[in-house]
Amino acid sequence: MPTNTKEVGLESLIVDYLVNNNGYKQGQNSDYNKEYAIDETRLFRFLQDTQPEKLETLGVFNSDINRVKFLNRLQGEIAKNGIIYVLRNGVKVYPVTLDLYYGMPSEQNPAAKALYDKNIFSVTRQLMYSRDNTKLALDFAVFINGLPIITCELKNRLTKQNVEDAVYQYKTDRDPRELLFNFGRCMVHFAVDDNEIRMCTKLNGKESWFLPFNKGYKDGAGNPPNPDGIKTDYFWKQILTKHELSNIIENYAQIVTEVDEETKKKSRKQIFPRFHQLCAVKSILKHVKDNGVGQKYLIQHSAGSGKSNSIAWLAHQLVSIEEDGKSLFNSIIVVTDRVNLDKQIKNTIKSFMQVANTVGHADSSGDLKTLLEHGKKIIITTVHKFGYIFNEIENEQRKNNFAIIIDEAHSSQSGDMSAKMNMALSENYNKDDEESTEDKILKILEGRKMLTNASYFAFTATPKNKTLEMFGVPYPSEGKVKHRPFHVYTMKQAIEEGFIVDVLRNYTPINSYYKIAKVVEDDPLFDKKKSQKKLRKYVESNETAIEIKSEIMIDHFHDQVIAKGKVGGKARAMVVTSSIERAIEYYYSITEYLKKRKSPYKAIVAFSGEYEFGGKKLTESIINEFPSSEIEKKLKKDPYRILVVANKFQTGYDEPLLHTMYVDKVLTDIKAVQTLSRLNRSHPQKHDTFILDFANDVDTIKEAFSKYYQTTILSEETDPDKLNDLESDIINHHVFTDYHVESLVELYLNGAERDKLDPILDICAQNYKEDLDEDAQIDFKSKAKAFVRTYGFLASILPYGNVEWEKLSIFLNMLLPKLPAPKEEDLSKGILESIDLDSYRAEVQSTMSIILEENAEYEIAPVPTSAVGGKGEAELDLLSNILANFHDLFGNIPWNDEDQVKKHIANIPEIVAKDKGYQNAMKNSDKQNAKIESDKALNKTIINLMADNMEVFKQFNDNDSFKKWLSDMVFNLTYNKNGNVYSGQPKI
Repeated sequence: MPTNTKEVGLESLIVDYLVNNNGYKQGQNSDYNKEYAIDETRLFRFLQDTQPEKLETLGVFNSDINRVKFLNRLQGEIAKNGIIYVLRNGVKVYPVTLDLYYGMPSEQNPAAKALYDKNIFSVTRQLMYSRDNTKLALDFAVFINGLPIITCELKNRLTKQNVEDAVYQYKTDRDPRELLFNFGRCMVHFAVDDNEIRMCTKLNGKESWFLPFNKGYKDGAGNPPNPDGIKTDYFWKQILTKHELSNIIENYAQIVTEVDEETKKKSRKQIFPRFHQLCAVKSILKHVKDNGVGQKYLIQHSAGSGKSNSIAWLAHQLVSIEEDGKSLFNSIIVVTDRVNLDKQIKNTIKSFMQVANTVGHADSSGDLKTLLEHGKKIIITTVHKFGYIFNEIENEQRKNNFAIIIDEAHSSQSGDMSAKMNMALSENYNKDDEESTEDKILKILEGRKMLTNASYFAFTATPKNKTLEMFGVPYPSEGKVKHRPFHVYTMKQAIEEGFIVDVLRNYTPINSYYKIAKVVEDDPLFDKKKSQKKLRKYVESNETAIEIKSEIMIDHFHDQVIAKGKVGGKARAMVVTSSIERAIEYYYSITEYLKKRKSPYKAIVAFSGEYEFGGKKLTESIINEFPSSEIEKKLKKDPYRILVVANKFQTGYDEPLLHTMYVDKVLTDIKAVQTLSRLNRSHPQKHDTFILDFANDVDTIKEAFSKYYQTTILSEETDPDKLNDLESDIINHHVFTDYHVESLVELYLNGAERDKLDPILDICAQNYKEDLDEDAQIDFKSKAKAFVRTYGFLASILPYGNVEWEKLSIFLNMLLPKLPAPKEEDLSKGILESIDLDSYRAEVQSTMSIILEENAEYEIAPVPTSAVGGKGEAELDLLSNILANFHDLFGNIPWNDEDQVKKHIANIPEIVAKDKGYQNAMKNSDKQNAKIESDKALNKTIINLMADNMEVFKQFNDNDSFKKWLSDMVFNLTYNKNGNVYSGQPKI
């Protein structure tokens, strides 16, 4: 008989497995009571077997009235609290309380095991659930003790139907008014085919939201090929086992109540773990049980992965891990700066644990002791208080073990709070720089050994090199020790599964064209490099430029976002600016143009602190005319649609209505990813996003996102011997002696007054100023900073301490603030007074989709140990030449076919690098002669290019600035002393 490849064949395969392998009973439609949506036969069979005296008291078998009364009471409890609550807590029916499910037992409790074994897991196929339409049937439903917990619709790709058809069936044919499909009546509804699985916790007709429940494949969506069976058989072989379903019921699934802060309206939300959440938490818990305290875990989970729930589930279950009959961890410390995570964890724990006051909040070191004494098992602290808590944990070393969970949530949106955090934790506080919690935690841990009586669990979407080295899993590869995350849920998978939106799909760069006029009669000399920077800033911040760019933004927002009904007509936009001054200028310019357009919408400005503008001291609340705390709430409601920001809301801001971003700020690396990712939060009516970028090039953005698109790997560990090299170089400058270091450290550690320390430091500072020339000062100071930075990091993770390094680090930390920075004359001073903006034009380029390459892993370099510093020689040039060069470099040549030009230019360096004469000069001659040979090879290349692109040839021959730029660019990219052939791509 041939294989049954129809849908019914898949149904038989699953149900047979559940019955024959998973210990299920098979139910019949005759057992199902449609009036109460229960398998009445098995409900009473379970109760009769486990609690016969209580049933006797209720008289359910002696009277139909008592039976109906009991079933009505049960139905009311399920409708009120949901099936999960009723399974966990039972149902009170005067005068008894009936248990409806027995939880998983510990190994030391045979009585509890005997009760657990009395639970009846059953499956009914082709369940006829409807009271009105008796022909309607589900493919199958899963029950525990007669109570439904899961429904399932199956499809089969071999019969040309798939999981989408199952989803469609739930949305159109499964009426949510049917009792079985009411909210909370079942734990979850699954749509399954032989390739993929999707799930939904609330059926709501066409508005039902089905989420993927797949393993992921090649760091993306879907499931991997299964050599032992069907791709989705993990569903019935792993998830639908008695043990796993019990685990989910007891530790993951729940109904939470959310309250709208403004309307105070309550709404209920049913939560079921996604596959990667279940997998991550379970694998961490298993590793903890197998390896005990003192381990480190890095969980790289993308935005949209549900990190808050994962953290709450992990915290709750770490509490219950035991070793020799005692809790493995005395306390779980959760480090965050999100107030709502505190509430979320409390709500999560409440639904799982009988102890009401399990969660506490620590604001100081004293709080930790108090909370421990009061039996708080989960203690939440904010990142800027973690230093105090960490000190207290160190003091508790001998008697307690701790689990430290680090939530990557980024800096608070409150300006004052953010500033305080930075001042408290940043050595060189910069008001315009926001650090993530990840940065701050690393700074706290640096300079202290990671505790042996603590396990660390770090959650982040964008791990930096320090984070990977501190928390990642080390493994040997290619003769190096690399580090990788313990568990990964990638940005690629989150995008493909629809949990976040691909923000790079509609990316539009904007080119600026301008001409600057010289307004002085003479032709003074200025520093060329610094002047170019000042001119660029001057042009882009000019009032005319701001007005033109504001008009582009608002016209685009109205014509492409509002007019096209993005996010169901509710779309919001963010304008990212480079400074507070620029944000205020944009706000006023945008507000003026909105009025001119007679737009019904308004803008909001967001920045930290107070700023003097136009002779007045302004804050965001003064400009907006409402408190800063209301910004997020106001933006959700009309007329407010546009948020203009300066270093606020660029990290950690989750607003699904945010659809469009206008960028006028240079963004690189992780800042680019964090900023643009503000658009990625999904919404049922959000199908795309827009980015208009005035300041960045496509290659830079692509490179930034590529690092965190899939798994991020640390390429090698930081080499501690680099500290020996730095120490040697620092000492060779003879700024201090061993006597200075020993004396100062001894005084400092013994609590000496400042007047004992300063004389030693001042003598060394004087040596630095008098004995070192400018280049030597730069070398000493940059290497001293590199030593302090590298040692601070390595000290926390190296297995062996080094007393000499520790002393030198203490000494240099105190000496560095005493050392003046080398004075450097600003030879570009006065250039802005000598020029004026003659014309400005911004041109929107073609919208493109930035496609990230499919690499399973992206390796990032370790923490740099080299010194950064050095003074370059100023290159003086005439103002007229600087302006001409500036126009050519940044005003942009209006090519006829720009794409073709870029393509040809991109190929030039590789052609030049292969020239034999040039390669010979690189190997056997000095840099000057190599440059001559490079230019010769370039001339030949340009002549050969003439047939393909006359424009490049013409510009090269007629435009000296373009020729110099191309010549320098090619040489800088290709020059290598060893003569290695260049094979890269220039940024054009």
